[in-house]
Amino acid sequence: MLKENLLEFFERDLLKLKEEIGLYPEESAIWEIRPGISNSAGNLCLHLVGNLNHFIGAVLGNTGYIRQRDEEFSLKNIPRTELLLSVDQTILVLKTTLQGFSESDFDKIYPLEKHGKVVTTRYMILHLLTHLNYHLGQLTKDYSRGFVLGLLMGM
Repeated sequence: MLKENLLEFFERDLLKLKEEIGLYPEESAIWEIRPGISNSAGNLCLHLVGNLNHFIGAVLGNTGYIRQRDEEFSLKNIPRTELLLSVDQTILVLKTTLQGFSESDFDKIYPLEKHGKVVTTRYMILHLLTHLNYHLGQLTKDYSRGFVLGLLMGM
């Protein structure tokens, strides 16, 4: 039951990430950092994809993914189509990895500590889902603020 719920929520929220990236009328706006926002939508997308591919794909699914965390925040001007494809690929990695899980696999100790704390796989995956939603909320706020500012400035 948990596995099905997690797969549903991850897919739903990653599809929402794609939708949000698709809302930017100008591709260059994906990489803008607006007042009150720490990171661009593009960098948040790269960060979320990198985070999930590392902590679920590589650690639990042995995909061989090598995370370049610094690049998640420093790369710029990746084409929108490439960002959207990376989200699709991440959905596939999550499905492939989690489909093979039994209910008891979620109770196993996660292979990496979380900030120096030993946690279960269930705990870590739930943390990753909330992390996705936290940044998805930032991304939505970024787009909304940019849209409203654009209207106010006659853009």
